[in-house]
Amino acid sequence: MLRVRNRLLPLLGAASPLPSPIHIHLRVCRLLSTSTSTATVPAPFSLENYLVAACGFAPAQARLVSKKAFNELSRESKRSSEEHSCRRLISASNPDAILALLSGAGLSRADIAAVVFADPLILRASVSKIAPRLVALRDRVGLSTPQIARFLLVGSRALRRCDVVPKVEFFLSFLGSFDRVLAVAKANLGIFNANLEKVIKPNIDLFRQRGVRNVPKICLHRPRTLSFNLERVKEFLLRAEELGVPAASPLFMQAVGVVTSFPPEKVAAKLDFFKRTLGCSESEVSNAVSKTPQILALSEATLLRKIEFLVNEGAIEPQYIMQRPILLAFSLEKRLVPRYRVIKVLQGKGLLNSNMSLSSLASLAEETFKSKFVDCHKDCVPGLADAYAAACASIVPSTV
Repeated sequence: MLRVRNRLLPLLGAASPLPSPIHIHLRVCRLLSTSTSTATVPAPFSLENYLVAACGFAPAQARLVSKKAFNELSRESKRSSEEHSCRRLISASNPDAILALLSGAGLSRADIAAVVFADPLILRASVSKIAPRLVALRDRVGLSTPQIARFLLVGSRALRRCDVVPKVEFFLSFLGSFDRVLAVAKANLGIFNANLEKVIKPNIDLFRQRGVRNVPKICLHRPRTLSFNLERVKEFLLRAEELGVPAASPLFMQAVGVVTSFPPEKVAAKLDFFKRTLGCSESEVSNAVSKTPQILALSEATLLRKIEFLVNEGAIEPQYIMQRPILLAFSLEKRLVPRYRVIKVLQGKGLLNSNMSLSSLASLAEETFKSKFVDCHKDCVPGLADAYAAACASIVPSTV
């Protein structure tokens, strides 16, 4: 939200305070009128001009937001249920009422501009529907005005489409904090459109019945999973377990992420890829996947680049890679290559045992690696720290 507001504040800084809804309509009508128009025939409503006059947007910003609004409106108006709401954007009447509503809810001029920038179609939302929802977010759920503004920035679409109040209230209790609710909304706003009693809660109960630990964490990282129908979730859980990851394992979340993102045939093809590329048996591949399920989510091209580097540069045997599959989960550019270069520099200067290899150092935490193999040698190897930082940033360092 701060990023959006920071982009808008310079544009809004020179503008006058947000005018009252009564004066907005008069100002827009004067703005849209032409020298040839008569007093009895108002000019057609222009959303672009309205955004400039009523919200304080610069003309270029208003054009961008107006285009975004009508692109979204074109998609949404294909539904029959949207026909009536389309009419709410052909005059200043409904936008005036929405701005007044947001202002009355305590949002600042900058907050309102940020919300409209994020979701311009909020200007044609039904005031009679979203007004009680905003009140309930404050009085029933207990959100502060700044929290409501932050939620609207990512959740205004859900607010205008359905009653999000019970879901926000539930997820606040389930996840434990407003920031986590906001993170879920950013990751998958669709979960707020799902039925709380018929879909979300039964799915949570199913996870718990199958022995899954820390269901809130799965929701936080894979919120879409809770919005599927119950039978589909049962299928996902079964497929995740078939990857060799027990439901009670902390890695089960990774397995769920894989099976919800890839159909069975794609997963089977990836397992076959490992067998062909590394010359491993089916049991070796299965064991590797049970240790690091996330490797199934990587593309074959990415995996091939990592395997070639580990085998050709790191001198690591394919079977060892399958025994330590976490190596394939590390970033090639930001972890494997930079650490390999540090190892080679230190070994070349006789500061590191020649038996020390990439396979043994790749898994170290970043701070541990820097402390033991970079920072402690900064005096005897000038430029090593800078070269390592450059390599982590994918910049080819100069010779150390």
